[in-house]
Amino acid sequence: MKSQRRHGCGRHGVSRRGFLTSVGAAPIATVALGQAPLAHAPVVEPEEPVKLTLKVNGRTLKLLVEPRDTLLSVLREKVGLTGTKPGCERGECGSCTVLVDGAPQYACLILALEAEGHDITTIEGLMKGEELGAVQQAFLSEDALQCGYCTPGQIMAAEGLLRSNPNPTLEEIRLAMSGNLCRCGAYEHIFKAVRRAAEMRRAGGVR
Repeated sequence: MKSQRRHGCGRHGVSRRGFLTSVGAAPIATVALGQAPLAHAPVVEPEEPVKLTLKVNGRTLKLLVEPRDTLLSVLREKVGLTGTKPGCERGECGSCTVLVDGAPQYACLILALEAEGHDITTIEGLMKGEELGAVQQAFLSEDALQCGYCTPGQIMAAEGLLRSNPNPTLEEIRLAMSGNLCRCGAYEHIFKAVRRAAEMRRAGGVR
């Protein structure tokens, strides 16, 4: 009995060598039969820019964006607000957290066009001139950062929490901050900073 492997077949069908041999011979057979090879896929032109109006930190901005642009990329590259940090860019780390109508959201998961008609607040929008906001000041006072890369997102998550709950418990703080990762592991200081920011606001010392 002849071996099936010699013809490119085995017990489970076509062997790897047989498959490659048949694929390699296909273009030659096509030309020999007088048929033209398949044409390349058509070139797809880039999508046309779209006009967009964004309200960011109280300012109304007129922009041209591509439909695929995320709010994160537009804030950084078109508006110049680089405090919003790209991290995983798939909604897992929280470094790009901003406030949308006062609630924390991942800017990497929002298309810029989806943000039209909403109030966007970034880390830069928490300051009044050179004066730090309560959460920013509390993070500084409690040494709630090490490398600092995740800090803007941590602050925005905390800001969103305190706007909806001015006097959170420790458990509520832990839950609210659970969507923001810190590679340096400064969580204990972060929780203390959020509690301190809440106390500062209630005392009326810092907005």
